Amino acid sequence: MKKLFIKICKFLGYEIIDQNSFSSPTLNKELNEELSILNKKSIILPLGEVKITRKINSILIIFRMNTDIEIWDQNRKRLFEFPKIEYSKRALNSLIKSTRFLKNKYPTMNVKIVIIDDNSKAENLLQFKDLINQNDIDLINLEYSKYENKVLKQKNKETFANLASLLQCFEIGKEKGKDLIFFVEDDYLHFEEMLFEMISSYERIASQVNKDIFMCPSDYPYLYMNNEKTNVLIGNKRHWRTINKTLCTFMTSKNMLEKYWDKFYKNCVDRHNPFEKYLNEIYLKEICISPIKTLSIHLTNINSGYGLSPFIDYKKIWEDNKIK
Repeated sequence: MKKLFIKICKFLGYEIIDQNSFSSPTLNKELNEELSILNKKSIILPLGEVKITRKINSILIIFRMNTDIEIWDQNRKRLFEFPKIEYSKRALNSLIKSTRFLKNKYPTMNVKIVIIDDNSKAENLLQFKDLINQNDIDLINLEYSKYENKVLKQKNKETFANLASLLQCFEIGKEKGKDLIFFVEDDYLHFEEMLFEMISSYERIASQVNKDIFMCPSDYPYLYMNNEKTNVLIGNKRHWRTINKTLCTFMTSKNMLEKYWDKFYKNCVDRHNPFEKYLNEIYLKEICISPIKTLSIHLTNINSGYGLSPFIDYKKIWEDNKIK
């Protein structure tokens, strides 16, 4: 009778939890294993099952890179005080590791990385050759002339290039993105599970709220400085909180990019204060969340409110992503 009952539950799409054996006979898994199934159901103990209505089939990752400028618009040093190119290399390496982890978990997921490079020196790009060639990454050089009539004249070339490269990222996302798009800067180190957790949490939370959302991978220190009210949500293996500010590293859908294209475009036309002014305006209307604890580390100055996330072994993640 027990076997028959299990078969009936499977047929009807129900899962059984046996707390005595700490297992699920319908899933044939221990309860401490991964119970969720991509694009079908998200199961979190003890909260139960969320049926996935927001299915995800692909992610386009757009990596914005400048291997020369230490910290844009600031006269500060980064944590560990290496030349900027070292941060770019380790950031890309950690991102590639995260894509591999994701593909191992979700083999059917379509993942593509595109690099938008702000005119790095040839000798700098040579250091990325193996990473790019071995991982089917597209490298696109920033075309200054293409944006002279789109981006207003700035006080220096670096500010113009920053705005132009961001706009080029958004344009490529709009043109080539099919589903989720992850805009990511070249000074973040990512934990291997970052993409897996973001996509698994995205499908769960977007299915619950019945709409697309925005996600930031970093638990920024500013979130603990102002005592702002927030809502806490359950993701795949982390809590997530609602936020109303990000930098230019975030994940969303092509639908959101198209819906708010005027905001994305206006954010790149001129230097604003804050730089992400029009992105932050979107978060007043849409759900934007960040993880607790962090999935990515922003390796800027140690005193930055948008820098190092708490309770992380920074030295270890830095050393783990050194290219040997």
